[in-house]
Amino acid sequence: MIKLFALQTTRDLGARVAAALGCELAAHEEREFDDGEHKVRPLGEVRGADIYILQSLHGEPRCTANDKLIRLLFFASALRDHGAARITAVLPYLAYARKDRRTQPFDPVNSRYVAQLIEAAGIDAVVALEVHNVAAFDNGFRVPSVHVGADAVLAPRVAQLLEDEDTVVVASPDPGGIKRAQLFRETLVRALGRDCGSAYLEKRRVGDLVSGTLLAGEVRGATVVLVDDLISTGTTLARAARTCLEHGAREVIACAAHGLFAAGAEQPLLASGLTTVLITDSIAPTRMPPALASRVHIVSAAPLLAATIKSLHRQ
Repeated sequence: MIKLFALQTTRDLGARVAAALGCELAAHEEREFDDGEHKVRPLGEVRGADIYILQSLHGEPRCTANDKLIRLLFFASALRDHGAARITAVLPYLAYARKDRRTQPFDPVNSRYVAQLIEAAGIDAVVALEVHNVAAFDNGFRVPSVHVGADAVLAPRVAQLLEDEDTVVVASPDPGGIKRAQLFRETLVRALGRDCGSAYLEKRRVGDLVSGTLLAGEVRGATVVLVDDLISTGTTLARAARTCLEHGAREVIACAAHGLFAAGAEQPLLASGLTTVLITDSIAPTRMPPALASRVHIVSAAPLLAATIKSLHRQ
């Protein structure tokens, strides 16, 4: 028996995943108390069930990433107490994934600590959409971990937009994202039915300052597709887009799985020359600045997450 729960802040996406699965969301109750504490409980029998909990762990004004993480952990523990056969956490956005290594003395490795908390709560497996570093994600968990690439839903949409373009180049805005861009390019080539070029850009970070304008690859006269895992401040994509245009690109669009959109992100993005930005619905669009609404297209990851859940349930 399969049961899909979507905690409250991810309920809209949960409804789309349930529709793609052809099932109803399982009923649960979430209560908040005046002192900031809360509880979550199922409203039906879970003993012997194969359970999937959908919870996107991005922060927002009404519920921080920490709040969402602790609700996931407490709910999973309660389900384990009441006899669930298997519990899988489906995380459209995985918090703390960017802090996956030590870059300064005495640094924490928060991505690994989150994995330890998830395991301690009795969660049997984890599914995550487009994490920052796939190797760190795979190595951080001792329970089965399933990484789902967003290229499977974003690349076909890009192919629709660029079907009449003669020259297309897929580019990574930094060296760390080269593998992600390569995988995206392979998916896009299959969707377009023809070859695409590739490129990547230099990126240097000192504190909060991001710099670097070197470009490897030919973009002159091409439509460039910048591929990243997320958009936060917008500075990385904006810098990359400007560099591509300075090197003769005809047009630059961007794809990212997660639209975090930190405060002020619209300023660099609007000034970047990007004509189109594609994101998934891993994060509710309430964070998207209104000024970007005409440029941002949202592609649902629900069919992709539903297909992953179906595959896991058969195992």
